[in-house]
Amino acid sequence: MEQMTPPSWPDTAPHLIAVAAGRSPADTVIRGGTWVNVHTRELLPSYDIAIVKGRIACVVPDAGHCIGPQTHIIEAQGRYMIPGLCDAHMHIESGMLTPAEFARAVIPHGTTSMFTDPHEIANVLGLEGVRLMHDEAMMQPVNIFTQMPSCAPSAPGLETTGFEISPGDVAEAMNWPGIIGLGEMMNFPGVAAADPKMLAEIAATQRAGKTVGGHYASPDLGPDFAAYVAGGPADDHEGTCEADAIARVRQGMRSMMRLGSAWYDVESQITAVTEKGLDPRGFILCTDDCHSGTLVHDGHMNRVVRHAISCGCDPVVALQMATINTVTHFGLEREIGSLTPGRRADVILTSDLHELPIELVVARGAIVAENGSITVECPHLDWPDHARNTVHLGHELQPADFELYAPDGANAVRANVIGVVENQAPTKALQMDLPVQGGLVETDGTEACQIALVERHRATGGVTNAFVSGFGYQGRMAMASTVAHDSHHMIVVGTDREQMALAANRLAEVGGGITIFRDGQELALVELPIAGLMSDAPATQVAAKAQAMVDAMQSCGCQLNNAYMQHSLLALVVIPELRISDLGLVDVRSFTKIPVLEPVS
Repeated sequence: MEQMTPPSWPDTAPHLIAVAAGRSPADTVIRGGTWVNVHTRELLPSYDIAIVKGRIACVVPDAGHCIGPQTHIIEAQGRYMIPGLCDAHMHIESGMLTPAEFARAVIPHGTTSMFTDPHEIANVLGLEGVRLMHDEAMMQPVNIFTQMPSCAPSAPGLETTGFEISPGDVAEAMNWPGIIGLGEMMNFPGVAAADPKMLAEIAATQRAGKTVGGHYASPDLGPDFAAYVAGGPADDHEGTCEADAIARVRQGMRSMMRLGSAWYDVESQITAVTEKGLDPRGFILCTDDCHSGTLVHDGHMNRVVRHAISCGCDPVVALQMATINTVTHFGLEREIGSLTPGRRADVILTSDLHELPIELVVARGAIVAENGSITVECPHLDWPDHARNTVHLGHELQPADFELYAPDGANAVRANVIGVVENQAPTKALQMDLPVQGGLVETDGTEACQIALVERHRATGGVTNAFVSGFGYQGRMAMASTVAHDSHHMIVVGTDREQMALAANRLAEVGGGITIFRDGQELALVELPIAGLMSDAPATQVAAKAQAMVDAMQSCGCQLNNAYMQHSLLALVVIPELRISDLGLVDVRSFTKIPVLEPVS
């Protein structure tokens, strides 16, 4: 594995000093731009940036003394010079891309640093999967830092994963060069209850001097929240309202406000800064989950910053939330996140601080993108065969595997139903009366349809059946996906059991991905052969197939915004209120399994 990390500041200090003093020429000088200083929140016109060995030597009004015959000159022409953007919390796998292809997709959008938690692949391939993601990340021309996943399974006893992560795994990973901390601690009840395994993982991270990521997915801000904060998580991205953001920063956490493909949590929380006037240093922007279509068509962190500005945030404050605030949180303030001496030369040129067109991107002193096009290679890892063969159903599924029988003699049943909430990760715990025909519980699809969790790691042949509402599907259809956060079995949602069987078997055939069937025909297929989660094809190709999948969902009656993201989270048994797992239907409010069918009084 060839690492692309630039030489350290101590190793380059003699060169930096010599260039800043004018004794040696810079490799590159960016000339005549407006310096956006995220330390002081100033806009300083007519400044130059001198770069040597991939790092900034000086930022001065005139760097003429740093220019030699071989110095490459970049004319900023009065444009704003801003630091490369940082995504504080994200999952590369959610883009359905490998680290290399994800980097290729986001570099033209100005993202030069990412803090990634590969807990998706950890659930499928364990520590080896994390290592594979880490190694490909280290090969990229931009900074991809890896958080060691903390919770596989996310809720012990409520789901079964392909592999489990142990405190020993966490301690081992803390020695890897690209590990920046511990990934989101989703088992918040475990931390609040002082679970020894969770505390051992946190302790291993803290002893390594690294950051513990948080995930407190509960509206309860009472003793359980206080206990969770006391356990050590240093940030949280699960807030959905202003009170959530305020509660976290008051307790010394960073509030990470996310705008992903389906999560729109910035507007409802940023008022803590724009209206309440809280110190913005405690607030950070992130994406959490972005699929390939969003990356190709809408952007990445540039999209998040623009959105924050449109919500009333001062542009430079919004930039601080995507640069210096982020890196300070992870202990990297002296390495990245600002345009100041010694830092990696990650620079964006833009002509407008509000609309944020990304016109030129420099990473580690080299031009990596210009006017929306990438100009460098993003190297690929040679993924092993067993990472491409991870869908094991045990047998060919039949429509009967998706049957759910009512109690003897019942003409109707009352079902506990998962209620999808548009643009949010939480679901609603609903109850619906459903008809019974021939002893089988039926749905009409419009109000409710069937959902199944198909075990795919150990070939047990297990299928858990339940009901979901909110997709609005019509006709005889089914959608199946091996992206099923976080255990990543196979989720199948449909109005017809025959279509559900066809969709599930199709994914076993191709090694994972997403497919939609209607009336016996496949409408769309996104192949995700690596761990059933990712493709190593270019983002544009994956995005085109993903768009066909979205179009197919709409043709089947679903009009929800980014409904696929809702689909993929229906098994996430750490976000309220109701989820499905391979062990049954889970009420996340109480972290207990509940029956699918209730007696009708």
